[in-house]
Amino acid sequence: MPVRTFDVFEGLPTLKLANNRQSVAELHAHLRRLIMDEELPPGTELNQADLGRRYNVSRGPMREALRLLQQEGLIDMQLNQRATVRQLNGNEVDQLYGTRVALESLGVRVTAGHLRPEEHAAARALLGKMERALEQHDMQLWITEHRAFHQLCSARAEGPLAEIILSYSERSERYLRYAQNTHPRTFATARVEHERILRLIKAGDADGASALMASHLAKTAMLVLEGLGVETKDGVVEQALTMAGGKKLR
Repeated sequence: MPVRTFDVFEGLPTLKLANNRQSVAELHAHLRRLIMDEELPPGTELNQADLGRRYNVSRGPMREALRLLQQEGLIDMQLNQRATVRQLNGNEVDQLYGTRVALESLGVRVTAGHLRPEEHAAARALLGKMERALEQHDMQLWITEHRAFHQLCSARAEGPLAEIILSYSERSERYLRYAQNTHPRTFATARVEHERILRLIKAGDADGASALMASHLAKTAMLVLEGLGVETKDGVVEQALTMAGGKKLR
């Protein structure tokens, strides 16, 4: 049984919209954050009319905000215009992260040795910002800075390649949060790997940077799959890891 909208929203923070023009972006960001923080757990029903009354907006902006959440794979939409927060799905994890392993290892490979000085400085600064966000327990900020860091690691990936890398990165962030919540020690490992990846990119070591990025992403996928009780021997992640020359995880 889905959890009804008016039940789960009791006690959650409200949202004051600045103006109608910004309402879609603000609604999308607000609801996305609630889903990512598991304030809106899997199975929660999101009724457009109920949400419109709660946030005092018309159905148009609310419908568009939900459409964006659907595009990101965070909710399922039914024909009756009702939506539910999607369940975590092991097959989706395998497909999402398998694609990321393949494409981001390629993005890192074409970037190695070609990162501009200002881009390297920006990436180093992002690592510091991620540390401060952790100290402040601001996971939303950490996710934002983390996404930007990964983009810089694939800075020479352009056009369709850059777009699909970013799209899959955003879609997998919910699973990244799940891995961090269930295995908090991953932050320390990730920090070390981020620094090593950046050093290898700066040094122009395409093979090393590509393989480490592949292993870095695959570790997160395996933690999620393990937590969900899903066995994917010879799955997409493992096949992509082999293709990218990453270190076998088991």
